[in-house]
Amino acid sequence: MITCNNIGQLRRQISDWRNAGESIAFVPTMGNLHAGHLSLVEIAKQKARRVVVSIYVNPLQFSPDEDFESYPRTQEEDIKKLDQLETDLVFLPDTSMIYPRGEQRSSYVEVPELSHIIEGKFRPGFFKGVATVVLKLFNMVQPDIAVFGEKDFQQLLIIRQMVEDMHLPVKIIGAETKREPDGLAMSSRNNYLNSSDRENSCALSAALRQFKAQLEQGTGIEQAEKNCVKHLEKYGFSVDYVTLRETSRLDIVSNSDINSHKELIILAAAKIGKTRLIDNVKFTVVSSD
Repeated sequence: MITCNNIGQLRRQISDWRNAGESIAFVPTMGNLHAGHLSLVEIAKQKARRVVVSIYVNPLQFSPDEDFESYPRTQEEDIKKLDQLETDLVFLPDTSMIYPRGEQRSSYVEVPELSHIIEGKFRPGFFKGVATVVLKLFNMVQPDIAVFGEKDFQQLLIIRQMVEDMHLPVKIIGAETKREPDGLAMSSRNNYLNSSDRENSCALSAALRQFKAQLEQGTGIEQAEKNCVKHLEKYGFSVDYVTLRETSRLDIVSNSDINSHKELIILAAAKIGKTRLIDNVKFTVVSSD
């Protein structure tokens, strides 16, 4: 496995692979790798001859009151895990490489509309940071394929639109959310949970499944949403949002047209203790008629 922190070295290696006719899949990460990340690498290995993984904690994704400084950084352990998976190259850029003029003075890209709803309302500027760093990494790595997890579903849609809008020759693959045995979606931020909060954290995925079941049984959207919030608050969550949307543009779904959509998604973000968790459930409502 090649470990690289230099754009010139990265591009030379990519060029060598290209000249040999080899395809390249890319998995961008912020490190602190868990089984969810590693599953993305496994998918990448199935899709292309060579796999590149980046590790970079992007400051542009964090607002001043968020956890950039304390975000878990485990680079040595991450590299060992990627080596065990026979990853071809690990790219380790630093901030001076990503933002040579500084974070606020460098060019950026922003996807309109999608970046400013739901999660974007609660984390202004977050998706600008995501889109900017992903575009920069795509330009550096120049992959054929990139793999992202569906836990961050809104992010996945934003990246897909950016790729389409910018005419980038990259196929975006979404991968199913990996979960702990009790249903909690895997996330680096799960490390922040104390034992009591960890025990209650699985209520998030359970509440979303309950929301879905109630919709399928004919409960109205507004009532099912209220029930979901109430369930989460019972387990100590402070809820930012729980919302039902369609999956292509995250448009709002009403009771009158719920059965006309092929695929729906319930998106949620809630804080338990000091830890903010996000999750979603994607499904299709089958009419009982």
